[in-house]
Amino acid sequence: MLVVDDDPTLADVVGRYLLHEGYAVEHAASGEEGLTLATDHPPDLVVLDLMLPGVDGMEVCRRLRRPGRAPVPVIMLTAKGDEADRVAGLEGGADDYLAKPFSLRELGARVRAVLRRTVAEPGRAVLRAGELELDALARTLRRAGDPLALTAKEFDLLAHLMAHPDVAHRRERLLEDVWGWTYGDTATVTVHVRRLREKVEADPSHPRHLQTVWGVGYRFVP
Repeated sequence: MLVVDDDPTLADVVGRYLLHEGYAVEHAASGEEGLTLATDHPPDLVVLDLMLPGVDGMEVCRRLRRPGRAPVPVIMLTAKGDEADRVAGLEGGADDYLAKPFSLRELGARVRAVLRRTVAEPGRAVLRAGELELDALARTLRRAGDPLALTAKEFDLLAHLMAHPDVAHRRERLLEDVWGWTYGDTATVTVHVRRLREKVEADPSHPRHLQTVWGVGYRFVP
């Protein structure tokens, strides 16, 4: 696990807590160092501060999402907690976010939820719909044979929707089924669906597969 934060006190506290929880932890004090470590030793998860000197957290997240890199789940730390900052972090590619100050127990719960949802279930079949082909075990997605780069949580959400086609899913239920949250901000789901449409739909403004069910949530149509 990689913690990228320029605050040595916070990084030390978070690192010690994660070590106590049984995770191997590396620390980077800058975006540049974080990218180097993530390239040399790909982590299972990155705890990433948004406000970093030089290359900020948003840019680090974007580079981690470049095509050709294995998808790494990211939990973004931000000093601000209003909706605009949460949405910005999610649109930047984060799988989850935490607003400072936060409790270590909450961080631990978010880490476990993200990791739990990014573990592929053995024996699941390849899912196909139109030009899309999703392999849950290999955690790959192709459209017309071309690979598409998804964040870990985007992949989990799409896999869940494709595994339950033609079902109207409430946003609150998707938070529970995909994120493992029994409560939370449903804007998280909205942002991830928007990002998925931009990647998998030929015309994101008129989606074929990821359709909105007004007043309810979303439906995947094969």
